[in-house]
Amino acid sequence: MPVSPSQHAAPSSDVVAPAPAPRRSVRDEVEQSLRAGLLSGRFVPGHSVTLRGLAQELGVSPMPVREAVRALSAGNALEIRSNGRIQVPQMTPQRLSEILTARLLLEPELALVAAENLDASDAVELRKIDDRVDESLSGGDAETYMQENFAFHFHIYRAAGSQVLMPLVESLWLQFAPFMRTVYGRVGTAALDDHHKEAIDAVRGRDARGLRDAVAADIRCGMELLDRSSGEGLQDA
Repeated sequence: MPVSPSQHAAPSSDVVAPAPAPRRSVRDEVEQSLRAGLLSGRFVPGHSVTLRGLAQELGVSPMPVREAVRALSAGNALEIRSNGRIQVPQMTPQRLSEILTARLLLEPELALVAAENLDASDAVELRKIDDRVDESLSGGDAETYMQENFAFHFHIYRAAGSQVLMPLVESLWLQFAPFMRTVYGRVGTAALDDHHKEAIDAVRGRDARGLRDAVAADIRCGMELLDRSSGEGLQDA
């Protein structure tokens, strides 16, 4: 028999609206701020700070700072001294050699996987980032160079969608960047060279092996810069 309007089923009261995206906790925001400071070179090896000082700088209580510092110290990006002060670990020749070896093993392979998911629009975005890299180099702005160089590499790496290699590479950059900032401050940005243009061409041409080779060559350029700077700033193990 026909169903009257009053007999139509009413919308279920059990339907739940999509939950809003969770807001980042204060602790997460603090960790992101500290990560950004490490990657841009605002924190340098050997210069120590206090929990209270960091908390005041970030406008938060010491508790989330303590938790974020512990997380970063677990990844060897920061160390907590016996007197409670916090600093970037000093770089030793052995540690630097291991970090660079790990970068050469992991990053080119991550780029190789990422190449399958990159297209012409990514090449355009990478070109924009590289323009900012070039501008920072010509202007002698080492901190901006480091920020944009990170943005360039990780635009590529994120396309791999890796849940294993990506955290490892991020950890290496957090350990590596503060020391490189001291090198850039000593030798100047004019000494820097990269293979970003080759990487962009490889992305545009969907050349996975070419992208892998460009990333490997870019890492080797950094190694050569360290050789030219005679390893100054390194501490004996």
